[in-house]
Amino acid sequence: MTQLPTDGAGFTPSEQDVASVLAWFADYDALAGKVDVEGMADKALFPINTVSTGPDGTGAAESWDRATFVQKMTEIMGGAGDVEMDSTRTPHFLSQNLVFVITDATFTVEGHKQTVRYGDLLVRSGGEWKFQTMVQGGWG
Repeated sequence: MTQLPTDGAGFTPSEQDVASVLAWFADYDALAGKVDVEGMADKALFPINTVSTGPDGTGAAESWDRATFVQKMTEIMGGAGDVEMDSTRTPHFLSQNLVFVITDATFTVEGHKQTVRYGDLLVRSGGEWKFQTMVQGGWG
C-alpha cells in the first residue's frame, strides 16, 4: 500500500505561526548569550540529529542524547568571551508542527567576524517548539 503525504503538504503559516518560531529563537539566543547550555538543552527534542561536514569536506550525521549535547556545546561555547550575533532567520514550514529554519548570521567574537549559514528543524511537541536537527558545515 502506498502512503500519501499528510494534510501538511502545502501548509501556509499564519503570522502567529511565524512569530512563535522567531520568539523561540529569541529565547534560545538569550540562553546561548548567557552560555546556559542546560537551558538550551531544555529546548531540544532528544535524541537530536546533527548534520555537518568534516575537515575533508565530506558529510556526516550523528545522533546526540542530552548528555552529549551538553558536553559538546559546553566545549564549543566554554571560552566564547565577548560574542555578538546578528542574524536573519527564514522559516520554511513543512506542516503546522514542522518547520525548517535557515539562519544567515554574523558572529563577532572578540572583534573577529565570521559569517555562517545553518539550518534547524523544529518540531512542535506538547504545544511548544523543540529543535530536533541541527545542520551546519564545518562541525565535524
